[in-house]
Amino acid sequence: MREFVVEADGGSRGNPGPAGYGAVVSDAATGETLAEAAEYIGVATNNVAEYRGLLAGLRAARELDPDARIRVRMDSKLVVEQMSGRWKIKHPAMKPLAAQAAAVFPADRVTYEWIPRERNTHADRLANEAMDAGKRGEQWSPEASRADLDTPAVPAPEGPPGDAAAGAARVREALASAGGAVAEEEAATRDAPTRNAGTGAGEEGHADADADADADRRAAQAVAIPSSGWAPADMGAPATFVLLRHGETPLTPQKRFSGSGGSDPSLSGVGREQAEKVAAALARRGTVQAIVASPLARTRETARIVAARLGLDVAVEDGLRETDFGAWEGLTFGEVRERYPEDLDAWLASPDAEPTGGGESFAATAARVAEARDKLLAQYRGRTVLLVTHVTPVKMMIRLALGAPPEALFRMELSAASLSAVAYYADGNASVRLFNDTSHLR
Repeated sequence: MREFVVEADGGSRGNPGPAGYGAVVSDAATGETLAEAAEYIGVATNNVAEYRGLLAGLRAARELDPDARIRVRMDSKLVVEQMSGRWKIKHPAMKPLAAQAAAVFPADRVTYEWIPRERNTHADRLANEAMDAGKRGEQWSPEASRADLDTPAVPAPEGPPGDAAAGAARVREALASAGGAVAEEEAATRDAPTRNAGTGAGEEGHADADADADADRRAAQAVAIPSSGWAPADMGAPATFVLLRHGETPLTPQKRFSGSGGSDPSLSGVGREQAEKVAAALARRGTVQAIVASPLARTRETARIVAARLGLDVAVEDGLRETDFGAWEGLTFGEVRERYPEDLDAWLASPDAEPTGGGESFAATAARVAEARDKLLAQYRGRTVLLVTHVTPVKMMIRLALGAPPEALFRMELSAASLSAVAYYADGNASVRLFNDTSHLR
């Protein structure tokens, strides 16, 4: 009996948004590619596109040999677990697709295996080719495909120039080592000051450089590539959002409400200095691969300062903007208490209450931030992204990651230009890695 490997993937640029899938059928014994399939499917979610890719791959395998055994390999934990029968299928758009996929071959001749995204590059390229073709108003053509290309096992270093590139290279080199090798490196670094005691200035400088490299590696490992926690080892690299609250504005030290419905202030001199310090710290770590900012002036200015140091562009996401505080914009908490006591009490008691004058409730903010989060997760799977935003969106992402109640927002302190971080795994779980770090400002 012949045995085929089916690798499939799907993607959506917007989730939901313009979507496409790719699928590859290869000979399990030789690795030879036997069939490819890809299609632009219009507006759909990532998961629907992944199921469409699976279905296309299974059907292509059946055309080759309806009696074959099939090993399905995908980087979608959701699809693998659902088709294996371990997770329930709740989404109405995915139930019929899953049923169709299950009917292509008898269940006892199909196995499912999760693989990291970097091992699913052929299908991923096909899906992107299909989406690119759809953007041009065309359908994917196998004659024009360049997806079946050999790729190195470890991607070549890429990213921002200068000190950020150096930091990123150090991190990649250190994290590529096996656990034992990393432990040996750490032990050697800890012993370095003792070995170099009493040496000349040149050797001391070398020891300092080693210590700096180790510090960069430790910081990056702790935030960008978490190695502990409850997430299963086979989840692959998480998407990590490094959350940066913008630097100070003239309103910040006065503790005035400053949302998306007010004067939209720019950074103060102190705020610009804070942004420069954040940029230097992130450059040393070298892990940020993309920057996304709220559309407000203070966040875009903070993001530009950081981006200039890292050599990256800045994308803008409207969902990251601050809450609209209505008539409270520009007022202190005490002034709001004096002028609108009943509205303030209601706002403190319920996430559904709006500030005076038709501002935005925290419930509405939570829905908007969650939507932006999901959109960015789909766009930046497995990458480390700096989100430059505001107090409420940062606190909201932390609260949602922890599954904490709405009143938790009032129990968090978030300083200007502080860093927080959340890692998001393929199974939908999240891990808070950092909160309100201001060490780079000292």
